[in-house]
Amino acid sequence: MKPYEIDLEKDQKYFWCTCGFSAKQPFCDGAHKGSGLKSYCFNAEVSEKVKLCGCKKTKNPPYCDGSHNTCP
Repeated sequence: MKPYEIDLEKDQKYFWCTCGFSAKQPFCDGAHKGSGLKSYCFNAEVSEKVKLCGCKKTKNPPYCDGSHNTCP
């Protein structure tokens, strides 16, 4: 799964989906409940366009690090 290009707003709190079940990708909608997983909370330090990981294999959550290039 390729990354999601998102405009983040400075000082805004975001909850990135770590399970892949959310209908509001790349953000959490609570679909992980009961799975033992939880969302990844982060604050935007600046307003900017970023690429958030879609494959959930990034080593730099929530940002894309190119791991999707090794996904099937």
